[in-house]
Amino acid sequence: MQKTPMTGKGLLQLEDELRKLKSEERPAVIRAIAEARSHGDLSENAEYHAARERQSFIEGRILELEELISTAEVIDPTTLSGKQVKFGATVCLVDEDTDKEITYQIVGLHEADIKQHRISISSPLAKALIGKEEGDTVSVPAPGGDRTYEILSVKFI
Repeated sequence: MQKTPMTGKGLLQLEDELRKLKSEERPAVIRAIAEARSHGDLSENAEYHAARERQSFIEGRILELEELISTAEVIDPTTLSGKQVKFGATVCLVDEDTDKEITYQIVGLHEADIKQHRISISSPLAKALIGKEEGDTVSVPAPGGDRTYEILSVKFI
């Protein structure tokens, strides 16, 4: 079975989601199905069908989370060092066209969140950054044309 790299924070988020699904969402949908059944004819009962669909989603997500958690390989960025960009690194970049600075942490696929400045190891930007060092320039294909970034700093925090 292939291991899934992620940070400790990412693993905790998945475990929290799993706990919530099992302890809150699953019981709530079971109650909703029971309530909808009490209304009679199930063939034309939209509430029943919606609750069953929600139950199917919840059960599928529980299975997915259990699989991810069981194959997680937690990598603690604070134990890493060096000058090269690798998994877990927090990288400060400057867009060479706009001079805008942006900082991203490179994380596992299932913990990426662009709003939190956490990009997936499999994203085009992360792929371009891996193995590079401070001062290096990378070019990344983007919908509006290639974007060029200079690496200002690489930290493991």
